[in-house]
Amino acid sequence: MKRVVITGVGAVTPVGNNVPTMWDNMKNGVCGIGMITKFDPETSKAKVAAEVKGFDPTQYIEKKECRKLDLFCQYAIAAAQQAVDDSGIIGKVAPERLGVYVGSGVGGISTFYEQSVNLYTGKNVSPFFIPMMIGNIAAGNVAIRFNATGPCLPVVTACSTSTHALGEAFHAIKYGMADAIIAGGAEATINPLAVKGFTSCKALTLSEDPNRASIPFDKERSGFVMGEGAGMVILEEYEHAVSRGAKIYGEICGYGNTCDAHHVTAPDPEGKGAANCVRIALTEAGYQGSEELYINAHGTSTKLNDAGETKAFKEVLGERAYKVHISSTKSMTGHMLGATGAVEAIASTLALRDGIVPPTINYREADPECDLDYTPNKAVQAQLDMALSTTFGFGGHNACIVIKK
Repeated sequence: MKRVVITGVGAVTPVGNNVPTMWDNMKNGVCGIGMITKFDPETSKAKVAAEVKGFDPTQYIEKKECRKLDLFCQYAIAAAQQAVDDSGIIGKVAPERLGVYVGSGVGGISTFYEQSVNLYTGKNVSPFFIPMMIGNIAAGNVAIRFNATGPCLPVVTACSTSTHALGEAFHAIKYGMADAIIAGGAEATINPLAVKGFTSCKALTLSEDPNRASIPFDKERSGFVMGEGAGMVILEEYEHAVSRGAKIYGEICGYGNTCDAHHVTAPDPEGKGAANCVRIALTEAGYQGSEELYINAHGTSTKLNDAGETKAFKEVLGERAYKVHISSTKSMTGHMLGATGAVEAIASTLALRDGIVPPTINYREADPECDLDYTPNKAVQAQLDMALSTTFGFGGHNACIVIKK
């Protein structure tokens, strides 16, 4: 059994287009939500989103190549390049021992939308339509960019995507299938079709106040806010990392993967599948109950998720659930769908490193069903030993990873 550590991080998010900026804004409770600017929201019931701001893909990709890549893939490549540069892994691992586990919940839906408009208005459909749209193409492009010829797995489990990607990558290295893996997820769904689709299934908030839109665990929560971006980490076998003198952020030590098998979009209201997922991850991590624990909750700001997730934490942790530090960084980033797990894993890792619990911002009205410590509005300092990051997706997918110092 190999130990697995994090040696590089990269992110493109609504609160910063690199990890240092993102983390500084998270610690300071900066809200990345605003009125939709990527299309005219006049005819949309959902008016706000957490958009990536000021992103320049030509910092990472040649301009002519950008036209062949959906935005989700551009985000993925940018975050992967940041993580690779941060780790210094290239040239220090054999290509056949370097893997890529990068997923997307939806894939190139903006390309799908644009090319559908072209079809029905008599314009040409791009020859790049399929390789821009398919959900595995971010993994493929990242592998090509870094000559990673080892295992390549594009996970697709809705909002659990990149937590599953990290977890499966963790196990691949743990069991000797690779020495290092670029793992994470990317999403770019702020377009008329995707926003209206999520609105029609009553998933998005209709609040027009950016400060009362994504309000996890608040009694007035009414749905999630669409986010976008990418998060990537370099996972590496511990001895391999030590032998090359790599910087080590933290160690992944537990992973849970379960399904509610309950409903297409709604989570199990009792949180049984989520609880089992958390229990599996903590057991693999060797959690004893005495460690100072931080939970970066899925915390989507939907009625069902936040109440069910709270029940899951209580079922697993018992009375200790009232003593652990919990927060939802989605209060700042919105819900980045397939990218959210990797971004929140990075936040969890940095919380451990710095001894700082990022806040759940804009929290105002307590909910009797959500009565744990959600770190309201301001970050707190804490000497943390372990961090737990949870994500749950449509279809009943549950994912959880545990990170320790």
